[in-house]
Amino acid sequence: MNQGKTIFAQLMALIPHNDFHRCVQRYGGDRRTRSFSCWDQFLALAFAQLTYRESLRDIEACLGAVPDKLYHMGLRCGPVSRSTLADANERRDWRIFADFAQVLIAEARRLYTDEPWALELEQAVYALDSTIIDLCLSVFPWARFRSTKAGIKMHTLLHLRGNIPTFVWVTDARTRDERILDLLVPDPGSIYVMDRGYIDFERLYQLHQGRAMFVIRARKNLRFNRRYSHQVDRSTGLVCDQTILLALEKSRDRYPEPLRRIGYQDPETRQRFTFLSNDFLLPALTVAELYRQRWQIELFFKWMKQHLRIKAFYGTSINAVCTQIWVAISAYVLVAIVRKRLRSDRDLYTLLQILSITLLEKLPLAQALADPGYTFIDTDIHNQLQLFHL
Repeated sequence: MNQGKTIFAQLMALIPHNDFHRCVQRYGGDRRTRSFSCWDQFLALAFAQLTYRESLRDIEACLGAVPDKLYHMGLRCGPVSRSTLADANERRDWRIFADFAQVLIAEARRLYTDEPWALELEQAVYALDSTIIDLCLSVFPWARFRSTKAGIKMHTLLHLRGNIPTFVWVTDARTRDERILDLLVPDPGSIYVMDRGYIDFERLYQLHQGRAMFVIRARKNLRFNRRYSHQVDRSTGLVCDQTILLALEKSRDRYPEPLRRIGYQDPETRQRFTFLSNDFLLPALTVAELYRQRWQIELFFKWMKQHLRIKAFYGTSINAVCTQIWVAISAYVLVAIVRKRLRSDRDLYTLLQILSITLLEKLPLAQALADPGYTFIDTDIHNQLQLFHL
């Protein structure tokens, strides 16, 4: 039976509080704090993400409209003023929320290990890509990357089984994509799928030495020497499957071992692609399909920008921006965890839409997020009078 908790409180109860407090203690987040703790800050920002609040004024107005429900939401500090929340976003280390997001990501990865996927592969498959979040130059002068524009770049490593972001790096928009490979810790046996912006043969060779596989789109001006050509079924769209060595001495010094070069022409669009890989065991068509699955990360970026608050920021400093991004990711991953624990067939978009209008309702979480045909077990109203006597 429901004990009178709001849906928001039930959702936050799924969070491992001990892990959160360890992250807070690691960076001294609650040092010299009187009332508004890091936990209160997280709750306020998570509420803003899940209800699509656009500004600090929105957050203050919405929470101030339900003062009798704040305690039941977990906000023991009482009404939240925008100045208090703004100060917390500016001063408290964003790494608190980044570290805690990693705790949630680890739990989500564990839950989605057996998630059905388009390709039946035993290895973990990751997509690596980046997206630029445009900012106003006059408000965010520290994020200048062109004469009249400002922005930050969000580099994301997405686990394609369940579309769970494994890690996110936030840099200035001028950072070249391939530099992120220096921060990547290879997962041996896993497959990393990347666009051609990540071509750097020295860094790719480090990935190869870490016993990780990669599939990357080749540039058109690639110089190579063909060593062997394998037979392919051209009716599937495959054009070639070759074993090559890089031709330029500088490139060959950086990647001295053979590479696999696969040509593929999309049967629908007639567009031609060329891929490079260090995996010589997978079927050539599977390699092409892996790159097709990379499109999931583009959909993830589009979804994040449309449905989470990472375009309108609540603060102007880099600390406030990073804090908001990591809380947004935590909210996304938390809903993904709830979806798996409740064994819901609904997609994350639908679940977030439902949560946006039911967070303050006192319903069991499973009932609120269930399919439309769901009937709660305890449907009898015992004190209902009979209208007709038979």
